[in-house]
Amino acid sequence: MKRRFLLVMVLLMMVFTLSFSQGQREPQDLKVFISVDMEGVAGVVNWEEVSRNGKDYDYFREIMTKETNEAIRGALAAGATEIVVRDSHGSGRNILPELLHERAKLLRDWSGGHLSMMEGIDKTFDAVIFIGYHAKAGTPDSPLAHTMSSANITDVSINGVSLPEAGINGLIAGCFDVPVVFLSGGRAICNQAKGLFGEVETVAVKEGIGNANLNLHPAAAREKIFEGVKKALENRKKYKPYKLKAPYKLELTLKNKELVSKAASYPGAQRTGEWELTYTGNDMMDIIKAFHGMH
Repeated sequence: MKRRFLLVMVLLMMVFTLSFSQGQREPQDLKVFISVDMEGVAGVVNWEEVSRNGKDYDYFREIMTKETNEAIRGALAAGATEIVVRDSHGSGRNILPELLHERAKLLRDWSGGHLSMMEGIDKTFDAVIFIGYHAKAGTPDSPLAHTMSSANITDVSINGVSLPEAGINGLIAGCFDVPVVFLSGGRAICNQAKGLFGEVETVAVKEGIGNANLNLHPAAAREKIFEGVKKALENRKKYKPYKLKAPYKLELTLKNKELVSKAASYPGAQRTGEWELTYTGNDMMDIIKAFHGMH
């Protein structure tokens, strides 16, 4: 009788333990990739301010670092368990490592690989965030607007869609099925991102007026970035990876004939105009590699 009682108690405890464990949610990993440019941070309006020899460069690289930290804080508040920051401006050595939030890893400088501003991204990430981004080349009311190279590129289009850097980088993220959930920068790039991605959280830290900018105070910009990133990641299931339909046609418009002649030597590239080249393929990553090799 005593043995039967003990057996029943053991079985009851096993059932209780199983039910309890099933009722408890396993903590989910949330891995976040943050690509950070500089032209789109609060206050920046002139090329000198984002150039290493500019007298105000050190001030604005600190602003860049602080905006990145607010994105990190927002991600952590939303439950992020791993964060990788990609320094995506100029030399790739702008964010101040000692001032960066200690919970993030920082990728600096360039490997020469085709992922460029998205180097480090892979399928293990759950969300992508863009900080300090700017509008594409030729955008009105957007000081410092350019696409990858202000000296070399007039326009980059894929399947007839003219793309800013956010669009190119969004397609790279899409190759790994990772959605872009948040972007901060000027008003113009916020509008362009919404036009491309559809559902995306944005924070405009400034608005162009001709060649001038009307800026938020840096502290106000940081507060909005924190709240925007937190909101985006808490609602991340509503965002979809950015993708276009195959086959793909890359159209690249460059700024001088020497560049065009050099780009035309890339295997598969065709010169289709005085300044234009095209490249076609069925794999988006091949298109990205071609773009990298042609400019």
